[in-house]
Amino acid sequence: MNAGTDSEIERTIRENHPALIAYITAGDPSLEETREYVEALDRGGADLIELGLPFSEPIAEGPTIQAAINRSLEAGTTPGAFFDLVAGLETEAPLLVMTYYNMILQHGPDADPEPFVSRAAEAGLAGIIVPDLPAEESGPLRKACEAHGLDLVFIVAPTTDDERLDSIMERTAGFAYVQARLGTTGARADVSGATHDSLARLDEYPIPKAVGFGVSEGDHAAEIVSAGADGVIVGSALVDLIAESEDPAAALESKARELKAGAERGVPEPEQP
Repeated sequence: MNAGTDSEIERTIRENHPALIAYITAGDPSLEETREYVEALDRGGADLIELGLPFSEPIAEGPTIQAAINRSLEAGTTPGAFFDLVAGLETEAPLLVMTYYNMILQHGPDADPEPFVSRAAEAGLAGIIVPDLPAEESGPLRKACEAHGLDLVFIVAPTTDDERLDSIMERTAGFAYVQARLGTTGARADVSGATHDSLARLDEYPIPKAVGFGVSEGDHAAEIVSAGADGVIVGSALVDLIAESEDPAAALESKARELKAGAERGVPEPEQP
């Protein structure tokens, strides 16, 4: 397993348990505003922050994040500008990039992930999430990530069978991204029952587990942590605030505080002797 004490991401999750992992799309509606929003999430208590690098065919995303990606692309966000943004950010929370494998391969001249990973490390990113890359086909990217000290995080779906689960958990680093429900990303009104089943299946693996897809309220975070998660991942609910709030930065900071407090409420009380 790639994870270990040298993983900044894993260490952050363990030291800030239960962790809040926040996602927003870089460049939505502009890179300068993204800087402001990342700082707001950091102030609000996000322990890790995922920044989406926009790709024109985001197959894992629901309408909310697809719209954010479209806004970012229309604003002219490029990988080079993205890395410049990341390099200029100063946050307590480690930063990850979430993007698609095509974006990674296109960054260099020879369909090689090394140039992208090298630039990501230089910019200060701590990890990479690639929703469309099967763990079994991740060898070249994993090799590059290990060489540059970045964690490559994989997603576990509710339909992942036991054999594939072992394969994913052997390869994921930093944490296992547990998909709370089938389908694409998007805020939901409740926590899927599949979340409890998925976390129970992962009990035997020592790496931290964080649950995403559909988390939008403090009470959701509390339920997920009480079911055994080490962290909660929130994206669409935050992207909605960016699109709809009069003061997105203030709204994001407030929402982060709510979600972090909710996660902390989910920690079981210690048993009395």
